[in-house]
Amino acid sequence: MRLIKYRVTNFRSVKDSGEIEAGDVAALIGVNESGKTNLLLPLWKLNPAREGEIQPTSDYPKTMFADIRANPGAYRFISADFDATSLRDKLVALTRLDSSQLEVVTVSRFFNKNYEISFPQYVPKTTVAASDVKNQLTGLIADLERIDALKSEEQLKATISGAVGSLAQSVYADWSGEVLEQAIESLRRLLPEQPAKTSTIVPRTQQTIDAMIAWLAHVRSPAPEDIEGVEDFILTSLPKFVYYSNYGNLDSEIYLPHVVQNLERKDLGAKEAAKARTLRVLFSFVRLEPGEILQLGRDFKDPTNQGRQPSANEIAAIAERKRERSILLQSAGTTLTKEFKSWWKQGDYRFRFEADGDHFRIWVSDDRRPEEVELENRSTGLQWFLSFYLVFLVERRGDHENAILLLDEPGLSLHPLAQRDLSTFFDGLTNTNQIVYTTHSPFLVDPDRLDRVRKVYVAEDGSTQSSPNLRQAGADPAQAGAAYAVYSALNLNVAESLLLGCRPVVVEGASDQHYLTMMKALLIGGGKITPGRELVFPPAGGSKTLRITAGVLTGRDEILPVVLLDGDAMGAKMANELKTSLYKGDEQKVLSTDEFAGFAGSELEDLVPHQRFVEAVDRFFRAPDQQFAEVASNAKPIVPQVEAWAKQEKVELAQGWKVEVAKRVKTTLLSKGISDVDDGLVQQWVNLFGRFEPTIH
Repeated sequence: MRLIKYRVTNFRSVKDSGEIEAGDVAALIGVNESGKTNLLLPLWKLNPAREGEIQPTSDYPKTMFADIRANPGAYRFISADFDATSLRDKLVALTRLDSSQLEVVTVSRFFNKNYEISFPQYVPKTTVAASDVKNQLTGLIADLERIDALKSEEQLKATISGAVGSLAQSVYADWSGEVLEQAIESLRRLLPEQPAKTSTIVPRTQQTIDAMIAWLAHVRSPAPEDIEGVEDFILTSLPKFVYYSNYGNLDSEIYLPHVVQNLERKDLGAKEAAKARTLRVLFSFVRLEPGEILQLGRDFKDPTNQGRQPSANEIAAIAERKRERSILLQSAGTTLTKEFKSWWKQGDYRFRFEADGDHFRIWVSDDRRPEEVELENRSTGLQWFLSFYLVFLVERRGDHENAILLLDEPGLSLHPLAQRDLSTFFDGLTNTNQIVYTTHSPFLVDPDRLDRVRKVYVAEDGSTQSSPNLRQAGADPAQAGAAYAVYSALNLNVAESLLLGCRPVVVEGASDQHYLTMMKALLIGGGKITPGRELVFPPAGGSKTLRITAGVLTGRDEILPVVLLDGDAMGAKMANELKTSLYKGDEQKVLSTDEFAGFAGSELEDLVPHQRFVEAVDRFFRAPDQQFAEVASNAKPIVPQVEAWAKQEKVELAQGWKVEVAKRVKTTLLSKGISDVDDGLVQQWVNLFGRFEPTIH
């Protein structure tokens, strides 16, 4: 099962976090003391892979401590929605419900350690629609009229037809379970106890009775979570959560007897426990137990204590054990060097493990410094990443396979570029593990994936809250707080486009940025384009400020960036102004979506798959009556259609709605891949990107 979203309530500094969407990677950004950790711990304690016990003195909010202590079962601290489609067949077999009602399951946990599950898409059926009842009864009447009854059943045919006709005429409203039960009983009384073996009247009437019995069972069936076996099945299928906070940096010299003792102890402090955890995975990676390394390295010891010298055979056995240990350690060092190289981009490092008696050492060298140095004399960042990498490498396998990884402030000691590599490392893990992490570093915020980011802040009442609105103000609006990391990430992205040879394409707003980064990722991943330079899409914040943004982004070479404008009235006006002023002589660099959409008045939303956009609108707004999908047309600008539909349905289009819809479309398409996009639309994208960079191919 994959985590969709979660909500924390009444946990430490959190009253109600609001919904936090997970995705493949989710970043919780906030200043120190904003309570970011308190949004990870409850998720860990929902189903911890190891440890993770509820600690009343730490976990209960101090203002509610007495109330929760008196009745812990009344207080939910975490609820999480999971995609249960992988469990569909078993759930359908257990509940006999339609699979569409079982695709999402909500799992909650209370402070008394009890769980509660529910299916938010399940809608209990308390009645049967009058139209369904009427169709069933009139269908029976029509069939009876066509049946050539046995002579002995002619009266029975007339009796049943009359009774069913009366029932059909009485259907003016939906039938409740009680009415269904009465109808079933009245039809049963009409059937003979011993019908003729060749009867055709009785079997057809029984079909209608059976249909009504099925309706009655459905109307009176318990909620799926109350059906025997369902809760146990869900809880055993729940993914484990692995929490990482103190990563336990490795020492260069490890005293094996202490390691053997510490790995067995349960009373270690937090720092020593973290180090013991890292050592445990280190030796798991080496595929040796610390005790075994000790034994393989033992010299001869006279069991009689009489000073006897070892025999030739004993010397040979000792030498062979040490040789075996040396080969095992050499093999492990080679494997670590090879695998570590694929993730750590700040140097080409080589590792060597050495065991000498009771001591185990880790040596490191690289191309620039070929002489070996103990690990502890290398950078703190390298020590951290190696320890972190080993824990990840080992623990995400085996019992923790497919676990959801919760990382608290990863990479604090890393150089900014190494933090960027860490962000890439996270993306590489998403094939097997979902990740939720906290940070306040702009280098761990991907400006192309701001849809992953949730701001964590202290509300006016002092509680911890989160929001996908990255401009959300906390108790002190004057403090930029978490938003500063986002702004810094965006500024870094723009700076890279200026200083590192990227090609900026200026767009009007953030929704355009989301769509274009999505298109870029899909086209490159599908082998449709190979940009010569990195393409970035800085949003100008609207057509009015676009001229200023484009002027700033001319860069050191004074080359104007490409500008992409909507084909609406405002975009057309700005295009004309740019072509007659700043872009005079470079008019070909001012592009309009109309050139690629094929009709006037278009916006970038008209260049995304129609079905995915419509689905995202309906999921985001959930109109009570008419869905947008029922009125949307693919042959004209889509945004005005949304506005007209919203006005008709009295749906409020809040500021920023286009960005929220864009994030949903982006997430869906990146998960499905370019095969989900029509070939004709893919070609339109290729044409568009060809205009961004003429040399693109």
